[in-house]
Amino acid sequence: MMFAVLKTGGKQYRVKPGDVLRVEKLPAEAGQTVRFDEVLMLGGAAPVVGAPRVDGAAVEAEVLEQVKGDKVISFVKRRRKHGSQRTRGHRQQLTVVRITGITTPTE
Repeated sequence: MMFAVLKTGGKQYRVKPGDVLRVEKLPAEAGQTVRFDEVLMLGGAAPVVGAPRVDGAAVEAEVLEQVKGDKVISFVKRRRKHGSQRTRGHRQQLTVVRITGITTPTE
C-alpha cells in the first residue's frame, strides 16, 4: 500500500489516498485542490526516504471545509503574594482535506 509522510503547518502526517486530515489553515476554499510538495518519505513496495525531501514527489488533496478546532483553555494563577489569575481561550483554525493522490518522482 502506497503511503507518504508530508509536512505542513510545522507538523508531519502519514497519509494514503482516501485519508481525511485536519491541518493548519490553508488559503483555499472548499472544493479546491491543494498540492503538498514537502514530502519527506514515500512508503510501499520500494520505500524512498528524502534528504530532507523527496524531489519530484507531491501529495494532492481536496479541501472539504474550513473549521475551528476544539477550545483550549489556558489558566494562569500566580501563587502566594500576587493573588492574580487569568483565563484565556483559543480555537485554532483548521482546514479539513481529503487525500486524492500521491505523485512519485518517476511519474
